[in-house]
Amino acid sequence: MDLGIRGRKALVCASSKGLGRGCAEALAAAGVDLVMNARGAEALDAAADEIRRAHGVEVKALAADVATESGREKLLEAAGQVDILVNNAGGPPPGMWTDWEREDFIKALDSNMLAPIALIKAQVPGMMERGWGRVVNITSQAVKSPIPVLGLSNSARTGLTGYVAGTSRQVAGKGVTINNLLPGIHATDRADALDGGVAEREGISIDEARARRQATIPVGRYGTPAEFGAACAFLCSTHAGFIVGQNILLDGGAVNTTL
Repeated sequence: MDLGIRGRKALVCASSKGLGRGCAEALAAAGVDLVMNARGAEALDAAADEIRRAHGVEVKALAADVATESGREKLLEAAGQVDILVNNAGGPPPGMWTDWEREDFIKALDSNMLAPIALIKAQVPGMMERGWGRVVNITSQAVKSPIPVLGLSNSARTGLTGYVAGTSRQVAGKGVTINNLLPGIHATDRADALDGGVAEREGISIDEARARRQATIPVGRYGTPAEFGAACAFLCSTHAGFIVGQNILLDGGAVNTTL
C-alpha cells in the first residue's frame, strides 16, 4: 500500500533503537525524511546511517534529552517544522507504590507527559496552518490496564492520554490527527530489563521469566519493532485521516477488554 506520505518530514523521538527505531524505519520505507532523536549519540548516529543507506531518504540525527527544556529547544531548532511527530520516551523504572516520592513522579511526568505535550504545542500550530499533520504518541498498554510495578508510567502516560483526548478533537478540523499507540511487551531492551528484574527477584533465568510472560499473551510471543512501526506508519498515512484521538493497543491480545 502506498501510504501517500513520500517527501513528508517526520520527527521521531527516542528512535535509535526499540519501538522508536521501528517507527523511523517504517516511515523511511514510505519515503519520509527523518529527524531522529535519542540521548545517546553513538547508537543514534549508527541507526541514522543505517536507515539513510537502506531507504535513500534524508536523515538528520540530534542527540538530546527531550525531557529537558534545553534538549527540546535544541531538537526543535534542528528539526524546524515537520509534518509528522512521533513522541516516544523510555519508561520510568519499576517499583512499588511505597517506593516513589514526589521527585520520582516529577521525573516521570517530565519524560512521559510534559515533554510530548511541549512538542505537540510546538509543532501542531504549523501543521494546522498547512492543513495537514500527524502526531502519534507511543504510550503503553498500562493506560488501559494498569501494571502495579509500573505505577509511575501508569500515572504519567494516562495524563498524556487525557490531554490528547481533548486536544485531538480541537485540531482535527484543520487536517491534523493525534492518536496514541499502546504497546504491550515487544522484543526490546525494555522487555529485557523487565524480564531481568523478574528473574532476579524470583531466582529464575531470564529465559524462564520471558517464557512465563509470553504465556500470558494470546499470540504466544512478544511483538516486534517492525510490526509496531508499520502500525505507526499507517496512522501517519493519508489513509488515516478519519482516526482521531484513539488509543490503539498493540499487545498480542494481552489486555482482555471488550472495548
